Amino acid sequence: MSSEVSIQTEDFDVSREIARLRAEDARVGAVCCFVGTVRDRSGSGQVSSMELEHYPGMTEKSIAAMIDEARRRFDFYGVRVIHRVGLLQPEDQIVLVAVTSAHRGESFQACEFLMDYLKTQAPFWKKEATPEGTQWVDARESDDAALRRWGIQAGNAQ
Repeated sequence: MSSEVSIQTEDFDVSREIARLRAEDARVGAVCCFVGTVRDRSGSGQVSSMELEHYPGMTEKSIAAMIDEARRRFDFYGVRVIHRVGLLQPEDQIVLVAVTSAHRGESFQACEFLMDYLKTQAPFWKKEATPEGTQWVDARESDDAALRRWGIQAGNAQ
């Protein structure tokens, strides 16, 4: 695979991404995959769309650093992170984190760690459109709490 990280506007094919990741290494005995989708509801009510912005180059570098930190903590083989940007609708896929390893435990942990890290540390800005108008979305306390269990405070990468 050419890159571990992709920031893109187009949708992704989960099966194709996992097949590519597995094809790179015959030692793989486990694949853990998380796919996040746009919900039609949030704390503010009904959501008709979500728009994501990022800083090209900076975002990829930040996610690559997250992957490096995951590699220091967990024994896994391959990883693929795709995050979409632009205008998305409810039910659209927004993020993919896929991790391969010899056994399931390392894949599960690395995948969960990367998702917790992405939710709080990756430089994305989300704006929701609701019947009341648009609003920027802040990280939730529950996302910060998920990151703290890895020994990381939100805003302090690593």
